[in-house]
Amino acid sequence: MKNKKILRIIPIGGLGEVGKNMTLYEYGNNILIVDAGIMFPENDMLGIDYIIPDFEHYLKDKRDHVRGIVFTHGHEDHIGAIQHLLEMVNAPIFATKLTLGLLEVKLNRHGMLAKADLRPVNAGDQVQIGPFTVDFFHVCHSIPDGVGLGIDTPAGLVVHTGDYKFDHTPVDNWPTDYAKLAEFAQRGVLALLSDSTNATDTGWTPSERIIDDGLDQVFSAARGRILVATFASLISRMQQVASAAERHGRKIAFTGRSMVENMNMARELGYVDFPEKLVVTLDQALSMPDDQVVLMCTGSQGEPRSIMGRLANGTNQKFNVREGDTIVLSSQPIPGNEEPVFRIINQLFRRGADVIYESIAPIHVSGHASQEEIKLLLHLVKPKYLIPIHGELRMLKQHAKLAQEVGVPKENIYVVENGQIIELVDGKLRLGERIPGDYLFVDGSGVGDVDRSIVRERETLSQDGIIVVNLAVDGQTGQLRGEPQILSRGFILAEELEALLEGLKTKLNQTVRDANGNLEKQVLRTVKSFLYEETKRNPFIFVNINRD
Repeated sequence: MKNKKILRIIPIGGLGEVGKNMTLYEYGNNILIVDAGIMFPENDMLGIDYIIPDFEHYLKDKRDHVRGIVFTHGHEDHIGAIQHLLEMVNAPIFATKLTLGLLEVKLNRHGMLAKADLRPVNAGDQVQIGPFTVDFFHVCHSIPDGVGLGIDTPAGLVVHTGDYKFDHTPVDNWPTDYAKLAEFAQRGVLALLSDSTNATDTGWTPSERIIDDGLDQVFSAARGRILVATFASLISRMQQVASAAERHGRKIAFTGRSMVENMNMARELGYVDFPEKLVVTLDQALSMPDDQVVLMCTGSQGEPRSIMGRLANGTNQKFNVREGDTIVLSSQPIPGNEEPVFRIINQLFRRGADVIYESIAPIHVSGHASQEEIKLLLHLVKPKYLIPIHGELRMLKQHAKLAQEVGVPKENIYVVENGQIIELVDGKLRLGERIPGDYLFVDGSGVGDVDRSIVRERETLSQDGIIVVNLAVDGQTGQLRGEPQILSRGFILAEELEALLEGLKTKLNQTVRDANGNLEKQVLRTVKSFLYEETKRNPFIFVNINRD
């Protein structure tokens, strides 16, 4: 077995979930990293800012084996964890010009730009990274400069699509490179790792072009200010909104640090092109007549700290939503994130705004391939093996069904989740060991110092509140010294609490008098039992016993 040419594919993130995409390719003592993204926290992950792949587990003893890091495009679910990855790995970073620009903005914000070895590539380039020969080919997505990868290894050719769709009329007039996909098929593709995000959607994903008509409809009907919320990395949407503003005689202001920084970077690199006089500062926009203004900001996913989140809650400092505003959420809720998005929509309606969102107007289209495009890709590439990536398990499974429909043998399709190592040897695929592929929570400046048990505790605290019981016990007699002190937060109304606590204090006095063994445990049991019997609630209970 020593002489076998084994390629190991290690999915660290993005398989079995939407977000935090990251895949390792390992051949001998050489590792190629593809993408390192983040994921939005789920509704019950209280206080968590975002989630990154748990790459430390596999890389901590192999960090010196990393020959390069390749990014397919500039969305946060593909580049958002770069600053955390660079704290562990020192390797050159390969990406197209716009993606590098977005990486530079992010790294500069975290004071890590000087550490990064950034190397620009173009679609059509071929780069040698250790034993991996990487062909970069252009793909359409909802951001310019996206690429897929043809990764030629001593074990065979692997095609990694990144996020893609087959848009015949893209806004930048640069369609997906069909010829390169067909060339890969001629060379012989051992394995295809392909985007599954829209595998449950029938037909074809609409072209980005339809958004122009949708925006024109909204702009024609609006009588007051127009606020457009989208991802700060959605560069092509900035261009479309700015062009719509120009057509309808409005000025545009970009708000929010990430939105402004990305817009300036994209203008400098030539990825957006609109007249200088079209753009005004936020202060200028706020002093202009409402029907002459467009504000573009972040917060389309219901993020509470974003500008749109603060507007919905009435906590934004510079300006507020007012009657007559038209708000456009130009994005699609990330799966699992629908509740906070709809909550913000409802709050904005209550504040007098007219809210336009994807399900009621054509102001957003997906950047991912639907079922007919997935089938076409399989016909073009003709892989021996298929490994669906980028999606929840239901999406990966549907992708597998589509592959069978177009003739890929069932035994050649491997649906796996994060942490399941795949090995390619002698032209055959097999499953290797399974490594941990869990979430790594980022909370403030802390990375990994909050785990699932802490998140569960936070959820418990949010449900029934907290009770703190302080007891002073005589070290000689074991009896109480003074009255029990009981503090409550988020448990019950103050006027109802007083009578309840009197009964609890009586129970505590009795428990301490009759204690035999572990006093803290007995007190905890007494408090829990009494409160549930009286209120049918289970608050988080903390018992502190001071023995003098």
